[in-house]
Amino acid sequence: MHTSIQEKIFAGFKSESDRKDPPPGFPELPIIPAGRYTDPEFLALENEYLWRKSWLYALHSDELPRAGSYRMWRRTGVPIIITRGKDNVIRAFYNTCAHRGAPLVESEQGDTQGFFCRYHGWTYDLTGRLTTVRERRDFPEIDLNCHGLTPVRCEMFGNWVFINEDSNAEPLLQAIAPTPEHWENLQVDKLRYITSNTFEVACNVKILLDAFFETYHLKSIHPNTVDRFLDSRGTYIELWPRGQSMMTTPHRNPDWRDPGAKGMPAIESADELFKNQNPSYYIFPGLVTPPAATGIPFLTFWPKTASTMIVDVHWFATEEAIGHDMWSTRVLNLAKIFDEDAQFAPRIQESVETKGFKGMYVSYQERRIYHFHEELDRRIGPEKIPEHLRVKPMLADYVEKV
Repeated sequence: MHTSIQEKIFAGFKSESDRKDPPPGFPELPIIPAGRYTDPEFLALENEYLWRKSWLYALHSDELPRAGSYRMWRRTGVPIIITRGKDNVIRAFYNTCAHRGAPLVESEQGDTQGFFCRYHGWTYDLTGRLTTVRERRDFPEIDLNCHGLTPVRCEMFGNWVFINEDSNAEPLLQAIAPTPEHWENLQVDKLRYITSNTFEVACNVKILLDAFFETYHLKSIHPNTVDRFLDSRGTYIELWPRGQSMMTTPHRNPDWRDPGAKGMPAIESADELFKNQNPSYYIFPGLVTPPAATGIPFLTFWPKTASTMIVDVHWFATEEAIGHDMWSTRVLNLAKIFDEDAQFAPRIQESVETKGFKGMYVSYQERRIYHFHEELDRRIGPEKIPEHLRVKPMLADYVEKV
């Protein structure tokens, strides 16, 4: 990370703490229509144009340890095989035989030399190429090269594997900029997979995601945890293109250090921001990550139904940190904070489904929520959205150039 970036963030702590009002000229943000959280027509558009046309974190390369290792990935409701080839390249394919659509993989994970359809015996290698057709005499004109598995875009950020069902999507590292530039000293290509946990919450995915866009709620929801050591009034926020954003919150006591990470091996090359501050990055549409030199959690948010969702929490750290006896404490601490965020979500879901909910009325310090909705409309295409459910673009002048 360039020194100028850190200096800007640290200066932002003071300007945020000192301000009496929003910055001069900052607009009053319109109410975000209630139907964006409940309307079946809008949620169908969101499902079609957001989750299946965005870069989504899938897994860490450690989870595919050998050539032929594979895992099924279903977080968008579509069965996708992610596998490591004999050439060490990680690829993704729809779990769909090119013959009549039967599944190639029936286990959630495993090791294989290739993919075999039990229905009619068609066989594919680890690159997705069709190699064998049973009763070839009945397919005299078939070109095996034209009937392989359908690939899914699969690209890497460090050792993290992302997939995108949009074959025309821009490259991953461009799409999630400027996070890769900020993390250039975190040695992301050396970080190892530690553990994962999954939580299901009875609310629309955006209801809980909204809580991770702001620190306005710290005093109410986290009085005995996060609010004890973070000064929410000093939270510095940046909005970035393509819906990306970050926020960093200063410590109340500059000398405070996370006791849950005490003695854990750290990334020595990490910038000051990651060693002693509290940044939180958002990679659109559903990845929240507060990186620290002693460990990086990925919180990935997924819609399950219109009123239920899933959060996966994945942890990564240095080779030396594998098996460290502080991991149980570290993981439980984050789980406790997550439970505090999720505690009201089911009741909020009940409330937003009533006639009493007119929409989200968000402030300057909640502008990351509005930024998300602006990008959501761009991804869907405003012309496809009923006029009463659109949000008015307001934040273009407040989005940083990257």
